[in-house]
Amino acid sequence: MNEYFPMVIKLKQFFATGKTLSVEFRKQQLLGLKQAILKNEENIYQALFSDLKKSKEEAWITEIGFVLNEINVALKNLDHWAKSKKVSTNLINLPSSSSVHSEPIGAVLVIAPWNYPFQLLFAPLVGAIAAGNCCVLKPSELAPHTSAIMHKIIEAAFPKEYVLLLEGEGHEVIPNLIHADLVDCVFFTGSSKIGKLVYTMAAEHLLPVTLELGGKSPCVIDASADIKIAAKRVAIAKFSNCGQMCVAPDYLLVHSSVKELFIKEIIHCIKLFFGENDSNNYQYGKIINEKHFDRLVGFLKSGNVLHGGNTNRETLYFEPTVLDAVDLNSELMQEEIFGPILPIISYSADEEAMLLIKKHPNPLAFYIFSASSESQKTWLKNVPSGGACINNASWHLTNPNLPFGGRGFSGIGKYHGQFSFQTFSHFKAILKTPTWFDPAFKYPPFKGKLKWFKKILG
Repeated sequence: MNEYFPMVIKLKQFFATGKTLSVEFRKQQLLGLKQAILKNEENIYQALFSDLKKSKEEAWITEIGFVLNEINVALKNLDHWAKSKKVSTNLINLPSSSSVHSEPIGAVLVIAPWNYPFQLLFAPLVGAIAAGNCCVLKPSELAPHTSAIMHKIIEAAFPKEYVLLLEGEGHEVIPNLIHADLVDCVFFTGSSKIGKLVYTMAAEHLLPVTLELGGKSPCVIDASADIKIAAKRVAIAKFSNCGQMCVAPDYLLVHSSVKELFIKEIIHCIKLFFGENDSNNYQYGKIINEKHFDRLVGFLKSGNVLHGGNTNRETLYFEPTVLDAVDLNSELMQEEIFGPILPIISYSADEEAMLLIKKHPNPLAFYIFSASSESQKTWLKNVPSGGACINNASWHLTNPNLPFGGRGFSGIGKYHGQFSFQTFSHFKAILKTPTWFDPAFKYPPFKGKLKWFKKILG
């Protein structure tokens, strides 16, 4: 038996006591988490800088503040979310009453990646707590400093039999937990390759699974787009966190009539945002490790470097890079880039661009920059995606009122705000029937009653 099995067993036993069912208990736990985060704010900044060279401002917006907002939204709305909802009752069941009641799933396993190590572990945790579950957390071993401070926060905020953080190699911890039937559902954020493995393991045990994956999220700049605005919004979305973001624009399809102007503007924006010497810029991060760095360097040969291309393996620095004349059959255009390399591909007809997008169907996100309402509608209709922005990129995930998730190869399920509560809940259908009315037509013999069934159910 693995050393952590007894701890997870205690967690399941704690859930069985029913203590987590109280809405007041859930609120207290969320407040405790919030206080522990605020108390360790400076430590979180230091950890994220050590792992990814994130500035305090970026760390706040994309990690700490993001999670605190999820907590605040849950605290404000939890009474409403958890309340049983009355629904209408159909004719054949009258005078019964019908309702839907939410109940927690049990012991949930949350698996987080390294690119936003704090947000992508704690944001699902907020939903799991709000829904009344116990939780096992598996942070990424590739962001060790952030993992360590998160471990400290969890131990300060919760007893181990309620929320348990397990460090270690993911390929050892995760299969052991799933195959030992120690968890009741799995929430995974990461690559499609690993997501498939998790999905396969969970399927053997009929565990519900949420997969937040990635893919090649396209961005279209049509002839009518405001080029200055498009360049700014693409640049900040693409090069934040060194492009290591699942919803970063993976490649651009720019109408040929505005391509040169757009290239000029986005290079201007890169210099404006990160300076002429971005290797020492406070706002610009680094690549997570040598393996990922070497993979990105290999992509540079797939196109013509218009800007950037400078790298330093020792410091894991990778300059914001813009490519054109891209080889559409290269690995660059087959894999999710997940780094600060922006391929720009020109198109003349919408059909031409759509054909290229269809080679990588169901992206996690799709972005269209256009001044034409008709063009916006056409693109959204013809490009199925997990989420989308019009004249913006990536910022849809910051609105807790919008569901965040993929479809097809980019993921299964959704979360953020109320959608997190729903993901970690089972919704039980309840029909309550009085005994004072018990019509005979509901019981055998049924011969001769067909016309009544058709009238009532038809």
